[in-house]
Amino acid sequence: MTTAQQKRTADELKVLAEQAGRDLEDASALEVLQWAVDTFGRAFCVTSSMEDAVVAHLASRVRTGGAPVDVIFLDTGYHFPETIGTRDAVEAVMDVNVITLTPRQTVAEQDAQYGPKLHDRDPDLCCRLRKVQPLEEGLENYQAWATGLRRDESPTRANTPVVGWDEKRRKVKISPIARWTQDDVDAYVAEHGVLTNPLLTDGYASVGCAPCTRRVLAGEDARAGRWAGRAKTECGLHG
Repeated sequence: MTTAQQKRTADELKVLAEQAGRDLEDASALEVLQWAVDTFGRAFCVTSSMEDAVVAHLASRVRTGGAPVDVIFLDTGYHFPETIGTRDAVEAVMDVNVITLTPRQTVAEQDAQYGPKLHDRDPDLCCRLRKVQPLEEGLENYQAWATGLRRDESPTRANTPVVGWDEKRRKVKISPIARWTQDDVDAYVAEHGVLTNPLLTDGYASVGCAPCTRRVLAGEDARAGRWAGRAKTECGLHG
């Protein structure tokens, strides 16, 4: 990280994010990520749920002038084996630095404190303990982070900016494929042979923790299989 990057205040980062959001709205995903690397250097990372490796693959293609981009993965302890396998494959074949974050407690320790199957009784608390808290701690040394959010995924994501301000974490939040559609994702995967989670070809349109994810039905949106039957639609990482 350069001296200038080290000295940026939260207010300066917010102004930077708002300006970039306007300037980069029509930029390609690669241009957005190149801007992020040029602007933040090692203070920038990509997060991935390993539903697919599209953003990780894009990050592997940007010119960093040094070490590969950090790709952050949250291992909640509840993932499908296929998700862990996708992470391992990304780490093995892509020019990125995969960093796995884990919660403060193992599943067994959480069960001992809160009782078994907290995800059924209080999914918001479970997500906070196993996703939100580890990510907030893992992002402490970064000024900006990238996600794979897309506007077409659900109504709650329809206004996702390409570059915005994460008020909760006081960081720049970048969504380089926000304007992409599922067709765009599929075309990119096919063109570049990008790794995807095998569950995506087994009826799952969105892949989260195993206890809280089901296959989607015909006509449902991509997020319908997450916390099905509940009002909950997001884990808390993005709002």
